Formats: sequence, C-alpha cells, structure tokens
Amino acid sequence: QVQVVESGGGLVQPGGTLRLSCSASGRSFGIHTMGWYRQAPGKDRELVAVTTHGDNTYYADSVKGRFTISRDKVQNTVYLQMNSLKSEDTAVYYCNINARNLNSGSGGSWGQGTQVTVSA
Repeated sequence: QVQVVESGGGLVQPGGTLRLSCSASGRSFGIHTMGWYRQAPGKDRELVAVTTHGDNTYYADSVKGRFTISRDKVQNTVYLQMNSLKSEDTAVYYCNINARNLNSGSGGSWGQGTQVTVSA
C-alpha cells in the first residue's frame, strides 16, 4: 500500500508560479511512474505530466513549455513546477503513483488532491 500526500496548492494571479510536491511512502520499493493529473469543475480528470522510472516525461499539450515535472528517487517525491499560470489551469491537482494507464491514471494510487486557483 502506497500513501500519497500532495502539498503546495493555493491562489495565484495569472502569470504567476506555484510548485506542487507529492511524497509517496509506505512502500518505497517498486515505484515506477509518478504523475500529476487535474480535474476542473464540470470536467473529467486529465493528465498533466508524468515521469517514469526511466526518466521519460510526458506532458499535456496545454502545459508544455510552462510546467516541469521532476522527481527525487531517493525521497520518493515528485514535483510540478508551474510557471505562467493561466485561469484555465484552475483545478484540483492529484498526484498518482504507479498508474497502469498513464493517460487516465487508472491502476495507480491517488493522493487527496490540492486546489490550485489562478485568479486576479
């Protein structure tokens, strides 16, 4: 069983930055993929960024060039640096560990989510 805890959300103005963190604990071995997903009000949850154990990274087209995912394999922590934030980035952001389907995050362990609000 993997416990997943996110932090770092909040309110930021358009054009601002935020950094999300996610720590996995309870089963430190066998962590392969670590990723971020988000769900805006009235919309389905979607992939934001994911990194694999082989250090491959994948991003949603909407965040490419603005968001960066990084990972500390020793600490079992994954980060999401979000720059040039837009109002459409407003959502609850979820961390996911070891998704079997990277696009949906299904099969993985989810955190409780952290709210990101981009507003003037």
